[in-house]
Amino acid sequence: MDMTHISSPAYVLEEEKLRKNLLVLQQIQERAGISIILSLKGFAMWKIFPLVNKYLKGATASSLYEARLCFEEMGQKAHTYCVAYSPLSIQEILSYSSHLTFNSLSEFQRYLIDIVVYSDNVSIGIRVNPGFSNVENTSGNPSRSGSRLGETVDSLPDILPKEIEGLHFHTLSDAGVDSMEEVITAFEQKFEKYMPSLKWVNMGGGHLLTAEEYETNRLISMLTSFKKKHEVDIILEPGSAISWESGVLIASVLDVVKRDGMHTAILDISFNTHIPDVLALPYRPQIRGAREPKPGDSFVYRLGGRSCLAGDVLSAYAFPTKLLPGDKLVFENMIQYTMVKTSMFNGLPHPQIGIWKEDQSYEVIRTFGYEDYKGRLS
Repeated sequence: MDMTHISSPAYVLEEEKLRKNLLVLQQIQERAGISIILSLKGFAMWKIFPLVNKYLKGATASSLYEARLCFEEMGQKAHTYCVAYSPLSIQEILSYSSHLTFNSLSEFQRYLIDIVVYSDNVSIGIRVNPGFSNVENTSGNPSRSGSRLGETVDSLPDILPKEIEGLHFHTLSDAGVDSMEEVITAFEQKFEKYMPSLKWVNMGGGHLLTAEEYETNRLISMLTSFKKKHEVDIILEPGSAISWESGVLIASVLDVVKRDGMHTAILDISFNTHIPDVLALPYRPQIRGAREPKPGDSFVYRLGGRSCLAGDVLSAYAFPTKLLPGDKLVFENMIQYTMVKTSMFNGLPHPQIGIWKEDQSYEVIRTFGYEDYKGRLS
């Protein structure tokens, strides 16, 4: 990728790397006899949907807008799950959905008339809580005690309503096969009695299937055994795996300041607005050519964002050379869950969105200006 062709700041998807991920997912799909679908909450760059459509079997939506985007730009109805549905939008959501999962049995019962009248063969499911998650952070653990996400086995009747055709669980994050095995075991221990009446099980997202160390053969064996045992269709909806390591955020140094003996490079992005998970989770992104500082390093810089938030900073990295205004930094693995979470706090514009094509050309997909900012506030 030749960065001289790319204005900063910019989110850049590398088409060749995305296709490589999609090929891995397609092979898992075919060998295991399952469906893998794109999770729009993690990656919704719809200009690339024609490529995704060649390899995957649709998308999962978490809202009316995502379901509509799937229908309009993928040409397919979505597998939809919302934490709660608005009575003002339920009929429209049904029209855009092939599968619709409810977070509670009581909500399903409340919308039963809408399902009967407006469903047009939508397959209905209930989200369940198997009681296992690999997420250590309590606030991010959907299986924690008292979680609002999904029904526990104790809250369900012995026999599900006849309209329920599937169960859906989603408890993992960037997980490997060990966590998948544990959550399937927990799910079977609690919900196996319902399996004879079901057509499908959606095992959610959080499966880092395209990571180099992922044990693909073991996963396929596990899924084929589950499918044979229970005679159900299996759906996976990974978020990060689809665009894993296939895109970057390019930023530029605007200024370098020295405070209390520490140099801080001020960038043309804001971590608060453009990479919010860095501060919210938190996590530390990889920067091309940089590493963790060691005693004696000559070029050590904190990185400061452009917003007025005092905490809009990353702790220090060591760089191979002195940073100067105009230097470009490449934040690795920045496509999934990043663009979909950005804001325009402080009136800062979004980075442009582009694709580095397989023919080594660069296509700008979208730029953002004042009218985008103003339009959010009218």
